[in-house]
Amino acid sequence: MSSRLVGVGVGPGDPELVTVKGVNALREADVVVVPVMDTGERGRAEATVLHYVPEEKVVRVVFALNERSDRARREAAWDAAGERVAELLRGHGAVAFATIGDPNVYSTFTYLAQTIAELMPGTVVETVPGITAMQDLAARSGAVLTEGTEPLTLVPVTAGATVLKEALAGPGTVVAYKFGRQAHEVADALRETGRIGDAVWGSALGLTEESIRPAAELDGTALPYLSTLISPARRDGGRGGKL
Repeated sequence: MSSRLVGVGVGPGDPELVTVKGVNALREADVVVVPVMDTGERGRAEATVLHYVPEEKVVRVVFALNERSDRARREAAWDAAGERVAELLRGHGAVAFATIGDPNVYSTFTYLAQTIAELMPGTVVETVPGITAMQDLAARSGAVLTEGTEPLTLVPVTAGATVLKEALAGPGTVVAYKFGRQAHEVADALRETGRIGDAVWGSALGLTEESIRPAAELDGTALPYLSTLISPARRDGGRGGKL
C-alpha cells in the first residue's frame, strides 16, 4: 500500500472555519505535521489543529517560513523538512500536513509535495481545500468579492507594488495578500488608482487580536505580515449591472 500525504487547509485562523472534511482528514491521519518557523513559536496552523486532534499526534517540523532573502538557506530548510516528513511516511500510512488557508493557494504544502515526490515516488498526494483569508475578510467586512462578469485578481504584494498597481488599474476586484510590511506602498497604489474609497483590510481574522479597518485609514504604519486587503470592483450600474 502506498503512503498518503494529505495537505489540509485549516482556514485563516478561526478554528470554526475548518471544514468537516478537513477535520475528518486530520483525525484520520496517523500523524499531523504542522509547519513552524525556526524561532519555534506556535503558528496559526498548529493552534487551529490543536482544537481537533490531541497534541501527542502533532509533529512540529521547521520550515523556513520567514526566510525570503537567502534562497540557499530556504531550500536547505525545505529539503530537511521533506526528509523529516518522508521519515514519517515510511513509518505511517497516512500523514496530514496542516496549512493555513488552502493548500493550493500560496502554501508551503506545494513545495513539500514536490520534495516528497522526489524522495518517495509512488506516494499518493491529496489535498483538502480550506477557506481562504479573502473569503473570511469578505464575510466579516461585508465586501462583495465578485458580481456578474467581474474578474477577481489575487496579488501577493511580495511580488512588488508595480504588480499591484497593474491589477488595480483593471476592472475587477483586487485582493492583496502579505502586504503588511508594505502598507505604505499599498495605500499609495490605492490612492493613485482611485481605489481606496471602498477598500478594506484585515489581519488576525477570527482571533482575539483581529483588526478590520477601511483602507482609507492606512497611514504607512507597518501591519502584520499576513494582512489581507480587498479592493472591490467599481460598481455603478445598479443591481445586476455586471450581468
